[in-house]
Amino acid sequence: MTTLQLRVLPEVAYDAANLRTDVAQRLEVSPQQIRAIRPVKRSIDARQRQVMVNLTLEVFIDEDPTSLSYERIHYGDVSRAPQAIVVGAGPGGLFAALRLVELGVRPIVLERGRDVNGRKKDIAAISRDHIVDSESNYSFGEGGAGAFSDGKLYTRSKKRGNVQRILSIFCQHGASTDILADAHPHIGTDRLPGIIERMREQIKSSGGEVHFQTRVDELLFSADGGRVVGVRTADGKEFHGPVILATGHSARDVYRYLHLAGVEIEQKSLAMGVRLEHPSHLIDQIQYHNRQGRGKYLPAAEYSFVQQVQNRGVYSFCMCPGGFVVPAATGPEQLVVNGMSPANRGSKWSNSGMVVETRPEDIDGELMPFLLEAMSDESFATAHTDFDDKHNPLRMMYAQEALERAAWIQGGRSQVAPAQRMADFVNNRLSADLPKSSYNAGLVASPLHFWLPQFITTRLQEGFKAFGRRSRGFLTDEAILIATESRTSAPVRILRTPETLQHIRLEGLFPCGEGAGYAGGIVSAAMDGERCAEALSQTLGICATS
Repeated sequence: MTTLQLRVLPEVAYDAANLRTDVAQRLEVSPQQIRAIRPVKRSIDARQRQVMVNLTLEVFIDEDPTSLSYERIHYGDVSRAPQAIVVGAGPGGLFAALRLVELGVRPIVLERGRDVNGRKKDIAAISRDHIVDSESNYSFGEGGAGAFSDGKLYTRSKKRGNVQRILSIFCQHGASTDILADAHPHIGTDRLPGIIERMREQIKSSGGEVHFQTRVDELLFSADGGRVVGVRTADGKEFHGPVILATGHSARDVYRYLHLAGVEIEQKSLAMGVRLEHPSHLIDQIQYHNRQGRGKYLPAAEYSFVQQVQNRGVYSFCMCPGGFVVPAATGPEQLVVNGMSPANRGSKWSNSGMVVETRPEDIDGELMPFLLEAMSDESFATAHTDFDDKHNPLRMMYAQEALERAAWIQGGRSQVAPAQRMADFVNNRLSADLPKSSYNAGLVASPLHFWLPQFITTRLQEGFKAFGRRSRGFLTDEAILIATESRTSAPVRILRTPETLQHIRLEGLFPCGEGAGYAGGIVSAAMDGERCAEALSQTLGICATS
């Protein structure tokens, strides 16, 4: 096996025959002698007008590859092992459960929503009938928010765990090995369901359990109240064992319960704004410096922007090239949007969240006029009677709810989303009409610049101007803003000790992943799930040696 580093044109990097010919010439062998070419790293360099691709390859000459490009994990039989409860079957919960099996602990996975295929009907009903099932939607159900929101696997959280290990586990359950090489790996929302199903079947075949439509409503405590010993579900069933709580960032009922139960949580910063959608060919033209766009070989172009405006970060989030904007509410009187892409990233549109960093102190600062307006609505105020308590850890969640309810009202109290052309938003004018969009629940022209909190509006406007100066053509009338993007992360953090990952005052409770405030995407949530599984196993006297 020979390792080769190349810098080549896209037509070489993304065409198997051309790549084989190029590699053969460089190594001075015939193409027929090359048995296999295995990409190890692949990244696009679009900084110059001529786009290039950097490659690291393993080339097998006159020999077959001796092994897989990743190490497979053996999952044994844990049917008679000590058991643990995993609440939530998103990436945090699924990877926690798989790691428990690997360590010799029997996972009991409790998921409030339906299995990944059953979710599809409920998700379709949001756009078609404007009905949001509060237990099965884009956030709740097997696979969590990641299952139907693109499947991007890029993370900067490399200090939290072994990223390559997480990618390898995806490959073991059916993902393309391309994700091991690509700088920004991506599975695709059309392929993720099958992978998630195989993870579930692995858990079950090893002796674990997976229960759907099983919402956890309470924790069970020891007699002295200092230890969590299990959970009670909505139908009264009890499951006993230490608990990994991996409910995702949208389980607001869980946050309310924890607060009332005296489990310590705290407010944390998040980001809120809109989802911005461009024609994908326009983003391709801008990013690849070519009027022809991506051409035959390059993938749909990505972008990443960040700008400081009035002491707050304004940045792109969850960029979905060649993707769709989808309705992501989890309950009534909410309008939330998110983005997703299929594996081929082949739609006519590209989108990303465009959000403003929001801190707890902003509630009593620049956000207060907007929140006071929200509290003037009697039905909203009744549900938030403790808003005036400045020590209430749920206040950032209330701000999320206020923004989502405002969007719902502006959209006609349905999943029709308020929208505005990008240039009109920047120039404070109503859009007379709207361009075609991937958002199939419907759009209505709305003055986002007027009713969004000025804290968000003014910073987005200045941010968009800066992004337009940086990338000519980005600030355009062809792009639209769709409200509202508010679920970028959890509004609270469930406190845990750094050493044991258990709740700071409760043994047996392991807050995990995005919902606990310790992750920000599929891979970071998966890594946190594994860490929580390892910490839990140690409390059972099992050391994480593998």
